[in-house]
Amino acid sequence: MVQELDIKKLDSKSLDVAETDKERLKAVFPQCFVEGKLDIDKLLSLCGEYIDNDFEKYKFEWKGKSECYRIAGKRSTGTLRPCPEESVDFENTNNLYIEGDNLEVLKLLQTAYYRKVKMIYIDPPYNTGNDFVYEDDFKDPLAKYKEITSQTTKSNPETMGRYHTNWLNMMYPRLRLAANLLRDDGVIFISIDDNEVTNLRRLCDEVFGEENFVAQVIVQTNPRGRTFDRFIAKTHEYLLVYTKNIDIDGLHEVPKDDKAISEYSKEDEHGKYRLLELRNRNPVFNRSNRPLMFYPLYADPNKLDVSLTKTDRHTVEIYPRNSQGEDGCWTWGLEKATNYTNLLVANHASTGKWSVFRKDYLEGTSLFTKSKALWLEKEMNHENGKEMMGKLFGKTPFDFPKSVEYIKKCLQLGTFGKDPQIVLDFFSGSATTAHAVMQLNAEDGGKRQFIMVQLPELTDNETYKNICEIGKERIRRAGAKIQKEMTEKVVKETGQSETLLDLGMVSSFNTGNKTEATYKDGVAETFSKNGTKQVLTDIGFKVLKLDTSNLVKWDDTPLASTDTADLFNRMDGMIESIKKGRSELDVVYEVMLKLGIPATYQVFENNINGRKVYSIGDDGLILICLDGSNGGITPEDVTAMCELAPAKIVAAEEAFKDDVALSNAFYISKDSGVEIMLL
Repeated sequence: MVQELDIKKLDSKSLDVAETDKERLKAVFPQCFVEGKLDIDKLLSLCGEYIDNDFEKYKFEWKGKSECYRIAGKRSTGTLRPCPEESVDFENTNNLYIEGDNLEVLKLLQTAYYRKVKMIYIDPPYNTGNDFVYEDDFKDPLAKYKEITSQTTKSNPETMGRYHTNWLNMMYPRLRLAANLLRDDGVIFISIDDNEVTNLRRLCDEVFGEENFVAQVIVQTNPRGRTFDRFIAKTHEYLLVYTKNIDIDGLHEVPKDDKAISEYSKEDEHGKYRLLELRNRNPVFNRSNRPLMFYPLYADPNKLDVSLTKTDRHTVEIYPRNSQGEDGCWTWGLEKATNYTNLLVANHASTGKWSVFRKDYLEGTSLFTKSKALWLEKEMNHENGKEMMGKLFGKTPFDFPKSVEYIKKCLQLGTFGKDPQIVLDFFSGSATTAHAVMQLNAEDGGKRQFIMVQLPELTDNETYKNICEIGKERIRRAGAKIQKEMTEKVVKETGQSETLLDLGMVSSFNTGNKTEATYKDGVAETFSKNGTKQVLTDIGFKVLKLDTSNLVKWDDTPLASTDTADLFNRMDGMIESIKKGRSELDVVYEVMLKLGIPATYQVFENNINGRKVYSIGDDGLILICLDGSNGGITPEDVTAMCELAPAKIVAAEEAFKDDVALSNAFYISKDSGVEIMLL
């Protein structure tokens, strides 16, 4: 019946990355495909590369690399199950915390977040021999994940004989999948130490393109030096930075620190400024190679203002010459100097030499500066990270957490503006990235959204059984702290009684200076000053957990054993379409995932003709009906659903009353311009 009606069935698997890339290639080079297969020789020829049978070309190879391609390309049948009881503000937050193997999770994120992530930061295992590294199972990744999370983690000692190989096999497929998620202006930051920095550079060159390499930043994380190092006590680690496309401005300048701002010690009616010499002090540039930037300026010896022409007042002629009297050049061309003469100031030194300076105002672009490739700030070191964790927990439950200031600096480089931007960390650890996102949003009013992914690796901590428990609790505590600080800021701005807010007695107020705020349970939700409204920082997060499919017919997980009892249990389960122990909400989120709808979209439960229907998003873009009670879905039910004008209706095939009802539903939805899909 379904085939006769040409009703689409929802794909049970994650995005086919290989097929997607092939279609993109086919759109550009259709002549390179013969009977659906890529003719690689023809493609190379079109790109000006010709086969010369030279087998001594530069390559980066290791045992298992070809398997990495297959692992990355294998589609996942898993799902992410919502966990409202462990979440904060589950219904409204735009942040995600995903518990599971990051390889499978990255596959499941492909459809909804393909080319939508602005920035990725990861702090992967450094491969010191003790860090967690495991071998991915190509045949049954979800069963392997279950096995891993039920036992202590494994190490990767050099005595295994495949020390670097194991690490490369773990990282490569994850980086390939991560690259698909980055926007065209996206950027990735990766922390790493000496053990694998060389291999990581070569991996990233291959995945992101060596032309998109930005920098290998040195970050001082241990100023005292590591005492266990044999010869030289190392004080730093590296931060590799790559963009998705080097021709697009994906990286930005960082705010100047207090020391840099203090240089703007002068002030006029336009604001604070500093003076910068207009003469180009770089000896490489001079009159001979920059002739258009060598011209005279004229100064008033009394008022010290500058003109491009000699006047009755402007009598002092000044050329860009060095202390030896050699001709140099200005940093501005004649046209720019003409347009901004009002910013030029003359100076008469005690030596009798005249020079010209320009006013560099603090406001605007001067508030920012280009980041250097050496980060020595004390806030970047691990002690700072431990201290902050200690303040949140009393005693830090996590070894060597990254500093919030470290990640904040990455965020300042990799994200900008007030538009929502997704930040992904798929080696989340103690969730420093989530903490940094919330903290920076609170400071600059940004709308960054985080997606944290972490394997629930077992710990020795008595309070927190795995790393995910630590990460989730950290976000809760950090979020509460940030919200409290922001509420106190609003109180200070408005002069409203903090006691009244704490008691929840004030819901909103308006003061004489047009400052307004709204509160819920004594916590500020919005803040408006002089007509500009700002929703305060999103400190919530929605917890999702990796698992096998919720639908029996979609689950291709191999049987746990050859025991006949397991086989009969699987066959008994086929009677019901939804697995035992799974909820309708689990299925709704799986449908969203497979349709490419972000998990942050709100889910509303509606009643249509007495039948339970889930509506996705504020505009009810998708309707999902799993309710086959009272005889099943009828044509009247479908008509009522179509009246809500959704783009798509997704329904369980077995929920329809009969084939006639399904047939009628198809034609009703078709006449209404609404697509219907079946589970």
